[in-house]
Amino acid sequence: MIVNSKLTVVGAGAVGASVAYASLIRGSARHVALYDIATERTEAEVLDLAHGSAFLGSSDIVGGSDIGVAEGSHVVVITAGAKQKPGQTRLELAATNAGILRSLMPQLLEVAPDAVYVIVTNPCDVLTMLAQETSGLPENRIFASGTVLDSSRLRWEIARRAEVAEASVHAQIVGEHGDSEFPLWSGARIGTVPIEQWEQDGAPLFSREDLDRIAVDVRDAAYKVIQGKGATNHAIGLSSARIVEAILGDEQAILPVAPVLQGEHGISDAALSVPCIVGAEGARPIPETPFSEDELSRLQASADALKKVAADLRG
Repeated sequence: MIVNSKLTVVGAGAVGASVAYASLIRGSARHVALYDIATERTEAEVLDLAHGSAFLGSSDIVGGSDIGVAEGSHVVVITAGAKQKPGQTRLELAATNAGILRSLMPQLLEVAPDAVYVIVTNPCDVLTMLAQETSGLPENRIFASGTVLDSSRLRWEIARRAEVAEASVHAQIVGEHGDSEFPLWSGARIGTVPIEQWEQDGAPLFSREDLDRIAVDVRDAAYKVIQGKGATNHAIGLSSARIVEAILGDEQAILPVAPVLQGEHGISDAALSVPCIVGAEGARPIPETPFSEDELSRLQASADALKKVAADLRG
């Protein structure tokens, strides 16, 4: 467990501010720093958060537009990046954010060379692949937040239908954090009961068609939130704080984050979410995770799609 721990959140937009806020109120780190090149916005966010210090535990907040605020960080969560503009393709957005990350990583490594880096900026999987190449960091020390949030959405959907606590639902989304993601239904359980065997009023609650619809709802959940309020920020703030806690507490928690795989599940040189053990050394994929034949095929297809985008960005 890391004593006197420090978290730096890069990016003071809606997501970055939410990560900092969630980390403060959960006590995820002893010290939280917020960094962004937008001086006025960053100082305002830090001031707003600091004004609530009397209602926090022992955590404190600093920040600004000087990269030095990240010095000595144990964890760096990167949320900085451009939003998708009307008419802009996902590849164009990825190219813009890849450029931002390529510029950021050397600066961050200079002041926080020993940190674990968590990439939240989208497309987080592809950006993790490029950032790992740029930084030369070992795969365990730089990974995407991946499908931790997607898996929370999945558990929420199942729990409210089954009328059980979310903590009793054991199900994960894997693959890309995006269109090719999918639930690992073969291992999904409610308590100890396989999900397709869970009954309500003496009959199975979830048919295969029901599960397919839930998977689509989870995949498209962000679009619905964005349509209504312009961005998703509260839940990603909470899920990112949870990842930070697993690292700083050396919890060895199992979370579906996305490091660059090197042979696990037959996939190499692609970052995509699979169950990983997350602790002070970062994220380590669990090669023993069982996949059905169809799931393994879908995971490979997800990896191939991400590799293509990364190749296009490399030019």
